[in-house]
Amino acid sequence: MLVGLFAVAWALTPIPDTTQKQATAQGSVIYYRDGKTVLARRGIDRKNVELAKVPKHVRDAVIAAENRSFYQDGGVSIKGTARAVWSTISGQQLQGGSTITQQLVRNYYSGLSQERSVIRKFKEILISMKVDQSKSKDWVLEQYLNTIYFGRGANGVQSAARAYFGKDVDKLSVAEGAYLAAVIQQPSRFADPKGSDRGMVQARWQSVIDAMRQTRALTPEQAAAETFPELRPPKKPFELKGQAQYMVEQVTAELNRRGYTDEDINGGGLKVVTTFDKKLMGAAERAVRDTLPDATPSKVRTGLAAVDPATGEVVAFYGGRPTQSAYYDSAFSAKVMAGSTFKPYTLAAALENGFDLSTRVNGNSPMRVASASKPIPNDSGRSYGQIDLVSATQNSVNTAFVDLGQKVGLDKVAKVAEAAGIPAAQLEQHQSAASFPLGVASVSAVQNASGFSTFANKGVHMEAHVVRSVTNAEGVKQDVKPASTRVVGEQAAADVAYAMQQVVQYGTGTAARLYDRPVAGKTGTTDESKSVWFNGFTPQLATAVDMFRDDNATVTIPGYGTQFGGQLPAQIWRAFMAEAMAGKPVEEFPEPSEYGYAPDYSQPDPNQDMPQREPAPTMPPDGWYTPEPDFTDAPRTAPPTSDGPPELGRQSEQPQQSDAPPTQLTDPPTTQDDGGIGNIGRNPPTTGG
Repeated sequence: MLVGLFAVAWALTPIPDTTQKQATAQGSVIYYRDGKTVLARRGIDRKNVELAKVPKHVRDAVIAAENRSFYQDGGVSIKGTARAVWSTISGQQLQGGSTITQQLVRNYYSGLSQERSVIRKFKEILISMKVDQSKSKDWVLEQYLNTIYFGRGANGVQSAARAYFGKDVDKLSVAEGAYLAAVIQQPSRFADPKGSDRGMVQARWQSVIDAMRQTRALTPEQAAAETFPELRPPKKPFELKGQAQYMVEQVTAELNRRGYTDEDINGGGLKVVTTFDKKLMGAAERAVRDTLPDATPSKVRTGLAAVDPATGEVVAFYGGRPTQSAYYDSAFSAKVMAGSTFKPYTLAAALENGFDLSTRVNGNSPMRVASASKPIPNDSGRSYGQIDLVSATQNSVNTAFVDLGQKVGLDKVAKVAEAAGIPAAQLEQHQSAASFPLGVASVSAVQNASGFSTFANKGVHMEAHVVRSVTNAEGVKQDVKPASTRVVGEQAAADVAYAMQQVVQYGTGTAARLYDRPVAGKTGTTDESKSVWFNGFTPQLATAVDMFRDDNATVTIPGYGTQFGGQLPAQIWRAFMAEAMAGKPVEEFPEPSEYGYAPDYSQPDPNQDMPQREPAPTMPPDGWYTPEPDFTDAPRTAPPTSDGPPELGRQSEQPQQSDAPPTQLTDPPTTQDDGGIGNIGRNPPTTGG
């Protein structure tokens, strides 16, 4: 009857066809762009290795410590199992008795709980016997060594070798292998032994050495020569600090978008190489912290993002203090009005659609547009007359770009901005507004840096991304291939870059000049300075800096006053780029088109960082201007000139504000209802990249 019952149980107890996730999961490691420096670890600390890579003396140590008859038994130990069953029935503490195969079955296969019961033990015995019949001993030992917990958070022998001795398993000595075999019995207690535990683990280690001598894995002489190994101090639990938290969030989000599940990331044993440069990440943080005064209000947020134009890789960013906002960074997540940093997209659309740098547009203030309920002014009501597109860009003339947008077509402006990486959803609700070219749409620092990288990359936009490659647990590597989009032609991109160089050389962005290389850039200041920007690039790197407040109020810094794009944002940009470009070859921008442009402005003192304001000319008699429907019919009056040098001022004085969207407009949404930073605290925008 017993034989019959056993036969029935044998038939009804198959080897489970699934494994426990925790037993096979391999943690993923996320690296900086060098592929060597660890940024973060996700999931279980385990790295599976083939049995052939585990030295024989390490295998012998484990067998001697846990199951000396491993290669001879049938997967179970009759004596040990009987002892374990009796201790379970009698209510005593279970005293081992499991073979390596039984330990593997209990920890590896699904369907076997860890409860102590006779039924569970009997099921374990049956499955162990079946595994022993169907699998090789080497297979069992390999799975066991990769499954067992060794303490210090290390699962598997490879992770244990790194945790205890700082080396791969194939480099372990006999003494070190014996120590790992010793800790299997009490991994938590022997992970970092001190006091009496130190003596106990030394005794346990010695018993393993003696067992290896008894099993003839070591000769008596070899056993006598072994000494207790020196343990590496245990590492503190891995903790994400500073910008690392934001980096991992963005990497995880991008991996999800590329089809990797959270389970893949936490248990798939992935090697993820990011685009982040550790040195440049430090440079970004230093640029912000060293430039901003200590008295900067806590509600003021600063974002910085740097993108490689040739690849679209986000090489560095500053997302703010994690203590300020743990899950909402200022570089990727926060989206604020672009202000006049949006004007280059309008310029690019014009140059791509038949206009050129010598094209003249109306720069008088204020300007009335049929679709706007109120007139659109320039800063301080200044009028420029008919000016070419270089002067319009250099001086950030609002009315000139509104005029240009009407002539080019706002749909074409939106098309260029979208192709340059700004999502259509962020543009659509503003696209019909006359002030659309002035930057009433909200963007993130990463999106704006990525957009400007298009002009540095000869008109081709490379998709912004934060992952360079992913290698799975089997060693198969997949390089990320970003989408490439031709936004404008090479000459149009060269002309945009040329106009933006004048901004830095002579216009509103002189505080961003790098004296060893050419720079193209654009300031941006929105209504009431609720967001202020400097966005610029060299041929090798595009970087955007923005400042705003959590409460959508005016950005004001004690001792510095109300901020504009040409002030602290430009200074932060310069501080970062000076460090980022140090030692890099000086590259020139492509030559612009010949358009017969003769500058009519006074060039400032090259040693002076801040742009200065010129006296505003007299308003036109009628006070209004409505653009002619046919561009070629627009009068070509010369722009006003100054009779003397620009008005000198202190660095803390207000620079030219011609990059501010007008407060009077009512047709475009305001910052409070445009879906940008005005929603922080109520319904934060989703992460964008």
